[in-house]
Amino acid sequence: MMKLILKDTVKGLGKIGEIVDVRDGYARNYLLPKGFGLLTTPRNIKAFEHAKRVVADKIKKEKLQMGEVAQRIAALTLSIPVEANEEGHLFGSVTARDISDALMVQGIEMDRNNIVLEKPIKELGSFFISVVLPHETTAQIKVEVTRTEKRSEDKAEVKEAAQEPTAAE
Repeated sequence: MMKLILKDTVKGLGKIGEIVDVRDGYARNYLLPKGFGLLTTPRNIKAFEHAKRVVADKIKKEKLQMGEVAQRIAALTLSIPVEANEEGHLFGSVTARDISDALMVQGIEMDRNNIVLEKPIKELGSFFISVVLPHETTAQIKVEVTRTEKRSEDKAEVKEAAQEPTAAE
């Protein structure tokens, strides 16, 4: 039997950083050549412990940054203008990509896969949408779907045009 420090999670064996006992052949022929493990020498143990501390500090800093980003996102109210009929149903829908683009305009770069929509938004109104950030950080963002002004102006022009011929007669 051989003792190894796992450099990666191996299904059925252990998680990253664990010291495991494995058969010699499994270690020599699979784990060591594939880079999944290190021999448990005092030098390797010290190096791995140091690397774990460095990674832990990095994760702690990233969690703080994600907390700040989550607060910025929660403070925002996105307004997304779309074309809609008079009952408030949209011509199309508001998707995670549209929300991601609106966040980009606000200076927050967000992958559309991090925005949790059960289904696309297909009507006017206010909605609270979850945004999942790294390190299990989540934020709620308020999205207001409003009617575009252009569509309203076009309708007003059509109504005026329809009224003009009757006034001319």
